[in-house]
Amino acid sequence: MTRVKICGVSDPETALVAAKAGADFIGMVFAESERQVNPGDCLDIVAALNELRHGPAMPLEGPDRGDVSGRTWFAAWSEGIDDSFTRSRPLIVGVFAGHSAEEVSGFAEGFGLDLVQLSGGEDREFIDEVTAPAIQVVHVGEDTTAFDVSDLLAIGSAKALMLDTASAEAKGGTGRAFDWSVAAEVGERTPLILAGGLHPENVAEAIAQVAPWVVDVSSGVETDGVKDHEKIRAFIKAAKGARGG
Repeated sequence: MTRVKICGVSDPETALVAAKAGADFIGMVFAESERQVNPGDCLDIVAALNELRHGPAMPLEGPDRGDVSGRTWFAAWSEGIDDSFTRSRPLIVGVFAGHSAEEVSGFAEGFGLDLVQLSGGEDREFIDEVTAPAIQVVHVGEDTTAFDVSDLLAIGSAKALMLDTASAEAKGGTGRAFDWSVAAEVGERTPLILAGGLHPENVAEAIAQVAPWVVDVSSGVETDGVKDHEKIRAFIKAAKGARGG
Protein backbone atom coordinates (compact mmCIF):
# COMPACT_ATOMS: atom_id res chain seq x y z
CA MET A 1 0.00 0.00 0.00
CA THR A 2 1.28 3.44 -0.90
CA ARG A 3 2.21 5.65 2.03
CA VAL A 4 0.78 9.17 2.38
CA LYS A 5 2.42 12.42 3.48
CA ILE A 6 0.26 15.43 4.29
CA CYS A 7 2.50 18.49 4.11
CA GLY A 8 2.17 22.13 5.07
CA VAL A 9 0.34 21.34 8.31
CA SER A 10 0.37 24.30 10.69
CA ASP A 11 -2.04 23.46 13.50
CA PRO A 12 -2.59 20.48 15.85
CA GLU A 13 -6.20 19.89 14.81
CA THR A 14 -5.27 19.36 11.17
CA ALA A 15 -2.35 17.15 12.15
CA LEU A 16 -4.62 14.92 14.20
CA VAL A 17 -7.28 14.78 11.46
CA ALA A 18 -4.63 13.60 9.00
CA ALA A 19 -3.10 11.13 11.43
CA LYS A 20 -6.44 9.59 12.37
CA ALA A 21 -7.38 9.33 8.70
CA GLY A 22 -4.28 7.22 8.08
CA ALA A 23 -1.49 9.62 7.12
CA ASP A 24 1.95 8.05 7.47
CA PHE A 25 3.89 11.32 7.50
CA ILE A 26 2.96 14.82 8.68
CA GLY A 27 5.03 17.63 7.18
CA MET A 28 5.62 21.08 8.66
CA VAL A 29 7.25 23.82 6.60
CA PHE A 30 10.14 25.70 8.22
CA ALA A 31 11.22 27.38 4.98
CA GLU A 32 9.91 30.84 4.15
CA SER A 33 6.44 30.17 2.79
CA GLU A 34 2.79 31.06 3.27
CA ARG A 35 2.60 27.68 5.03
CA GLN A 36 5.57 28.33 7.33
CA VAL A 37 4.84 27.04 10.83
CA ASN A 38 5.69 29.16 13.86
CA PRO A 39 7.65 27.61 16.74
CA GLY A 40 4.72 27.54 19.16
CA ASP A 41 2.41 25.76 16.73
CA CYS A 42 5.21 23.35 15.84
CA LEU A 43 5.66 22.36 19.46
CA ASP A 44 1.88 21.93 19.83
CA ILE A 45 1.68 19.74 16.72
CA VAL A 46 4.55 17.52 17.86
CA ALA A 47 3.03 17.22 21.34
CA ALA A 48 -0.39 16.29 19.92
CA LEU A 49 1.08 13.65 17.61
CA ASN A 50 3.31 12.25 20.34
CA GLU A 51 0.26 11.83 22.56
CA LEU A 52 -1.54 10.02 19.75
CA ARG A 53 1.41 7.71 19.12
CA HIS A 54 2.22 7.32 22.84
CA GLY A 55 5.56 9.12 22.77
CA PRO A 56 8.26 10.09 20.29
CA ALA A 57 9.10 7.71 17.49
CA MET A 58 12.03 5.38 17.95
CA PRO A 59 15.15 6.36 15.97
CA LEU A 60 14.79 5.30 12.36
CA GLU A 61 16.87 2.31 11.38
CA GLY A 62 18.48 1.47 8.07
CA PRO A 63 21.71 0.17 6.58
CA ASP A 64 25.13 1.74 6.97
CA ARG A 65 26.60 3.28 3.85
CA GLY A 66 28.89 0.34 3.14
CA ASP A 67 26.30 -2.37 3.69
CA VAL A 68 24.29 -2.07 0.47
CA SER A 69 24.84 -1.24 -3.18
CA GLY A 70 23.75 2.03 -4.71
CA ARG A 71 20.87 0.27 -6.42
CA THR A 72 19.41 -0.98 -3.14
CA TRP A 73 20.24 1.92 -0.79
CA PHE A 74 16.88 3.69 -0.91
CA ALA A 75 15.02 0.37 -0.99
CA ALA A 76 16.71 -0.73 2.23
CA TRP A 77 15.94 2.57 3.94
CA SER A 78 12.30 2.57 2.79
CA GLU A 79 11.93 -0.87 4.35
CA GLY A 80 13.47 0.40 7.58
CA ILE A 81 11.13 3.38 7.68
CA ASP A 82 8.15 1.13 6.92
CA ASP A 83 9.16 -1.08 9.83
CA SER A 84 9.02 1.96 12.13
CA PHE A 85 5.29 2.32 11.47
CA THR A 86 4.67 -0.78 13.55
CA ARG A 87 6.01 1.23 16.51
CA SER A 88 4.91 4.75 15.68
CA ARG A 89 2.77 6.49 13.08
CA PRO A 90 2.77 9.15 11.69
CA LEU A 91 6.37 10.24 11.36
CA ILE A 92 6.99 13.99 11.63
CA VAL A 93 8.88 15.72 8.82
CA GLY A 94 10.32 19.23 8.80
CA VAL A 95 10.65 20.91 5.39
CA PHE A 96 13.67 23.18 4.94
CA ALA A 97 15.17 25.38 2.22
CA GLY A 98 17.65 28.20 2.62
CA HIS A 99 18.87 27.01 6.03
CA SER A 100 22.37 25.94 7.00
CA ALA A 101 23.01 22.29 7.83
CA GLU A 102 23.58 23.33 11.44
CA GLU A 103 20.21 25.10 11.56
CA VAL A 104 18.40 22.10 10.07
CA SER A 105 20.02 19.75 12.57
CA GLY A 106 19.20 22.09 15.45
CA PHE A 107 15.54 22.41 14.46
CA ALA A 108 15.23 18.65 14.06
CA GLU A 109 16.65 17.98 17.51
CA GLY A 110 14.90 20.86 19.23
CA PHE A 111 11.43 20.13 17.87
CA GLY A 112 11.65 16.34 17.85
CA LEU A 113 11.41 15.81 14.09
CA ASP A 114 11.78 12.27 12.76
CA LEU A 115 12.95 13.31 9.29
CA VAL A 116 13.96 16.46 7.46
CA GLN A 117 13.06 17.25 3.87
CA LEU A 118 15.64 19.33 2.02
CA SER A 119 13.70 21.21 -0.65
CA GLY A 120 16.31 23.73 -1.76
CA GLY A 121 18.36 21.51 -4.06
CA GLU A 122 20.98 20.74 -1.39
CA ASP A 123 23.91 18.58 -2.49
CA ARG A 124 25.46 15.45 -0.98
CA GLU A 125 27.96 17.42 1.12
CA PHE A 126 25.14 19.41 2.73
CA ILE A 127 23.14 16.25 3.41
CA ASP A 128 26.16 14.62 5.04
CA GLU A 129 26.39 17.55 7.47
CA VAL A 130 22.78 17.20 8.62
CA THR A 131 22.47 14.93 11.64
CA ALA A 132 18.80 14.00 11.12
CA PRO A 133 17.65 11.44 8.53
CA ALA A 134 17.14 13.46 5.34
CA ILE A 135 14.80 13.29 2.36
CA GLN A 136 16.56 14.47 -0.80
CA VAL A 137 14.35 16.45 -3.18
CA VAL A 138 15.10 16.41 -6.90
CA HIS A 139 13.17 18.99 -8.92
CA VAL A 140 11.93 17.73 -12.27
CA GLY A 141 11.63 20.23 -15.12
CA GLU A 142 10.27 19.92 -18.64
CA ASP A 143 13.58 18.60 -20.00
CA THR A 144 14.59 16.46 -17.00
CA THR A 145 15.08 12.76 -17.77
CA ALA A 146 15.22 9.74 -15.49
CA PHE A 147 18.96 9.59 -16.22
CA ASP A 148 19.32 13.17 -15.00
CA VAL A 149 17.59 12.23 -11.75
CA SER A 150 19.79 9.18 -11.28
CA ASP A 151 22.92 11.30 -11.67
CA LEU A 152 21.79 13.51 -8.77
CA LEU A 153 20.96 10.80 -6.25
CA ALA A 154 22.76 11.20 -2.92
CA ILE A 155 23.16 7.47 -2.37
CA GLY A 156 24.75 6.76 0.99
CA SER A 157 23.67 10.14 2.37
CA ALA A 158 19.94 10.81 1.96
CA LYS A 159 17.55 8.27 3.41
CA ALA A 160 14.71 8.85 0.94
CA LEU A 161 14.11 10.47 -2.43
CA MET A 162 11.34 12.89 -3.39
CA LEU A 163 10.58 14.03 -6.93
CA ASP A 164 8.79 17.38 -7.15
CA THR A 165 8.02 19.87 -9.89
CA ALA A 166 10.79 22.33 -10.66
CA SER A 167 10.07 25.99 -9.93
CA ALA A 168 11.95 29.22 -10.55
CA GLU A 169 13.34 29.11 -7.01
CA ALA A 170 13.94 25.32 -7.06
CA LYS A 171 12.00 24.89 -3.86
CA GLY A 172 9.00 22.94 -5.12
CA GLY A 173 5.57 23.73 -3.76
CA THR A 174 4.25 24.82 -7.15
CA GLY A 175 1.03 22.81 -6.96
CA ARG A 176 1.73 21.59 -10.51
CA ALA A 177 2.46 18.08 -11.72
CA PHE A 178 5.45 17.09 -13.83
CA ASP A 179 5.74 14.30 -16.38
CA TRP A 180 4.90 11.20 -14.36
CA SER A 181 6.60 8.95 -16.91
CA VAL A 182 9.93 10.26 -15.58
CA ALA A 183 8.93 9.28 -12.05
CA ALA A 184 7.72 5.88 -13.24
CA GLU A 185 11.09 5.19 -14.86
CA VAL A 186 13.02 6.27 -11.76
CA GLY A 187 10.62 4.29 -9.58
CA GLU A 188 11.44 1.06 -11.39
CA ARG A 189 14.82 1.17 -9.64
CA THR A 190 14.32 3.44 -6.63
CA PRO A 191 11.47 3.81 -4.10
CA LEU A 192 10.39 7.43 -4.26
CA ILE A 193 8.07 10.04 -2.83
CA LEU A 194 5.93 11.61 -5.55
CA ALA A 195 4.97 15.27 -5.08
CA GLY A 196 3.65 18.07 -7.24
CA GLY A 197 0.09 18.74 -8.33
CA LEU A 198 -1.55 15.82 -6.55
CA HIS A 199 -5.11 16.04 -5.22
CA PRO A 200 -7.93 13.63 -4.29
CA GLU A 201 -9.13 13.34 -7.88
CA ASN A 202 -5.81 12.37 -9.51
CA VAL A 203 -3.83 10.57 -6.81
CA ALA A 204 -5.15 7.12 -7.75
CA GLU A 205 -4.12 7.71 -11.36
CA ALA A 206 -0.67 8.84 -10.23
CA ILE A 207 -0.22 5.73 -8.11
CA ALA A 208 -1.38 3.48 -10.94
CA GLN A 209 1.17 5.04 -13.31
CA VAL A 210 4.14 5.55 -10.99
CA ALA A 211 3.67 3.06 -8.12
CA PRO A 212 5.48 5.41 -5.71
CA TRP A 213 6.46 4.46 -2.19
CA VAL A 214 4.84 7.67 -0.86
CA VAL A 215 2.55 10.35 -2.29
CA ASP A 216 2.92 13.89 -0.93
CA VAL A 217 0.27 16.61 -0.97
CA SER A 218 -0.10 20.14 0.36
CA SER A 219 -2.05 22.64 -1.74
CA GLY A 220 -4.09 19.81 -3.27
CA VAL A 221 -5.96 19.36 0.02
CA GLU A 222 -6.61 23.05 0.62
CA THR A 223 -9.56 25.35 0.05
CA ASP A 224 -8.69 29.02 -0.38
CA GLY A 225 -5.19 28.35 0.95
CA VAL A 226 -6.36 26.59 4.11
CA LYS A 227 -6.09 22.88 4.83
CA ASP A 228 -9.51 21.29 4.18
CA HIS A 229 -10.13 18.36 6.50
CA GLU A 230 -12.57 16.65 4.16
CA LYS A 231 -10.11 16.90 1.26
CA ILE A 232 -7.39 15.43 3.49
CA ARG A 233 -9.61 12.47 4.32
CA ALA A 234 -10.60 12.07 0.65
CA PHE A 235 -6.97 12.15 -0.49
CA ILE A 236 -5.86 9.54 2.02
CA LYS A 237 -8.82 7.29 1.19
CA ALA A 238 -8.13 7.53 -2.55
CA ALA A 239 -4.41 6.90 -2.10
CA LYS A 240 -4.82 3.96 0.25
CA GLY A 241 -7.40 2.39 -2.05
CA ALA A 242 -5.34 2.77 -5.22
CA ARG A 243 -3.33 0.04 -6.90
CA GLY A 244 0.20 0.75 -8.10
CA GLY A 245 1.34 -0.13 -11.60
